[in-house]
Amino acid sequence: MADGQSGPQEQPRRSRDLFGAERPEVRLPHAFASAVNVGDGAVEPGTHETAERLEQLAAENLKDSGVWAALASRLLDEGQPVQAYACARTGYHRGLDALRANGWRGTGPVPWEHEPNRGVLSAIGALVRTAHALREEDEVIRCLNLLHDCDPRAAEALGVAQL
Repeated sequence: MADGQSGPQEQPRRSRDLFGAERPEVRLPHAFASAVNVGDGAVEPGTHETAERLEQLAAENLKDSGVWAALASRLLDEGQPVQAYACARTGYHRGLDALRANGWRGTGPVPWEHEPNRGVLSAIGALVRTAHALREEDEVIRCLNLLHDCDPRAAEALGVAQL
């Protein structure tokens, strides 16, 4: 652009986009349930499991987005935001792969109440937290919008709705 600006910025949403409301829900198979307890308030094992134990769980199942989210949360709590961001991003990409393999086409409902979906949604939430810690606000907005598109309740349940 002539005035030196980079163009329109994505704006935060608090609900699903117009197209997402028309798509069928994606409910991952139970095989995608995380090895860690992804509960109603956030990824809980970050407070109980050591980083070493979470690394071991990740190595045992690299596709477990919930473990990557828990490891990101643990590392963020330990003051390692760059490593946390890398783990959150890994969980995010593994989760998107799982969603796409099960019919998701980049938008639409991914219900939080369906337990196997929680690992993916938690990884997106972990990416929100780690990007925020690194002041990468464009990514915060993009990931919050994705969470709201998947299920507006997820951002609240993960404690990232107000970031």
